[in-house]
Amino acid sequence: MERARMALFAAALAVAAILGLSPPNAEEGGQPRLVLTVEIDGAIGPASARLLEEGLAEAKERKAEAVILQMNTPGGLVTSMREMIAGILASPVPVIGYVAPSGGHAASAGTYILYATHVAAMAPGTNIGAATPVELGGLTPSLPGEDGKDAGKDQKGQQPAPASGDAMTAKITNDAVALIRSLAELRGRNAEWAEKAVREAASLSANAALEQRVIEFVARDTAELLQVSNGRIVEAGGAKRPLATSDAVVEKVEPGWLIELLSVITDPNVAVILMLIGIYGLVFEFSTPGAVAPGVIGTISLLLGLYALNLLPINYAGLGLMLLGLIFLVIEAFNPTVVLGLGGVTAFLLGAAMLLKVDSPGFELSWVVTGSAAALSLGLALLTGSYLWAARRRPSRVGARAMHGLPAEILDWSGGEGHVLAQGERWRARAAESFAPGDTVEVKGVEDLVLQVERRKPGDGERP
Repeated sequence: MERARMALFAAALAVAAILGLSPPNAEEGGQPRLVLTVEIDGAIGPASARLLEEGLAEAKERKAEAVILQMNTPGGLVTSMREMIAGILASPVPVIGYVAPSGGHAASAGTYILYATHVAAMAPGTNIGAATPVELGGLTPSLPGEDGKDAGKDQKGQQPAPASGDAMTAKITNDAVALIRSLAELRGRNAEWAEKAVREAASLSANAALEQRVIEFVARDTAELLQVSNGRIVEAGGAKRPLATSDAVVEKVEPGWLIELLSVITDPNVAVILMLIGIYGLVFEFSTPGAVAPGVIGTISLLLGLYALNLLPINYAGLGLMLLGLIFLVIEAFNPTVVLGLGGVTAFLLGAAMLLKVDSPGFELSWVVTGSAAALSLGLALLTGSYLWAARRRPSRVGARAMHGLPAEILDWSGGEGHVLAQGERWRARAAESFAPGDTVEVKGVEDLVLQVERRKPGDGERP
């Protein structure tokens, strides 16, 4: 009997080993379980999306138990937000969204991303919401009660109905509502409040979000977050499993040099400055061939600026106007007309106003930068033009015009032509009169590399 019991116990252990069953807090292969942390502090943009993508890939490769996505963001670009949501939904590694530290928030795009995570948590003193989409240069849906009337409600006062002129705003808002409701239904969270956050820009504190089933936990720090998340059943990669995070080792995913570069150059103001440096660097290189440095710096800056703008939702008509304005200013510098200079500044400013399709937090084009760039470009064009104008008024120093009025010495002469010495060089010369070797004459013109000369009048001094 005892032998039978031992055999059954051994068989149970073998089955457990084959199925890979283990208690939630156990270690795998003698190594502690791993949780990776991805921190996003600032606007959601291409750099944020790239950082999360790399974090999820590393978590999958290292077989991490979970990824903590710690956010403190005012929002950002819709394109980057959707990339991050798609990555979270497709990740085989569970993602724990965590709004932290205290005093932080997950507004606008951050709200959608938190709704997409497998587990949502907030630190005390944080808030979430204000997810109304801001697109097309600042169009936002009218909120109930604005302008002293509820023009957006139908006769029953149930659902806001946008005016006919706000069709695009309504389409953007309804698309955002559909997205956040689908995420709420997927994760079993409060879909009604999610829609309210989009339509009415509603916000909640951490405790209120917990009460209204917007999040699952309130945790003071990462250690507490791991404790309260331990054992929670989540579905990731098409399978449900409990989280084993209580004794996990936490490692932070550090952004690489490419992500650091993206976070800098995808600022629209930096991208515009890079384009200016690039264009004027190339102009200086073409105007002074062989300088090398302006051409190298200009080419690199221009390519970086164009790459950054390619990652941003820009209006290509605005970009075209900005480039046209810069071309006008360059032409103005080499051929002063005033009209081209004023037209160039006008085109540059109009293009800057039209450049970005969105007005998202952290991605606004500063008018200080734009105005300064336009003023500097105009100033450079006027300064260069003034130098060119002054150079045109000076006497010619090379060419046929520079020879006019110069003294020359007759070397030999016969039959109305001969050779003269002018500026240390031997020239063929012609004249309507005869001269003797050693006579001094004056150059009156140049025709087919032959000097036209005449007798120098007594008392004429040399031309300075």
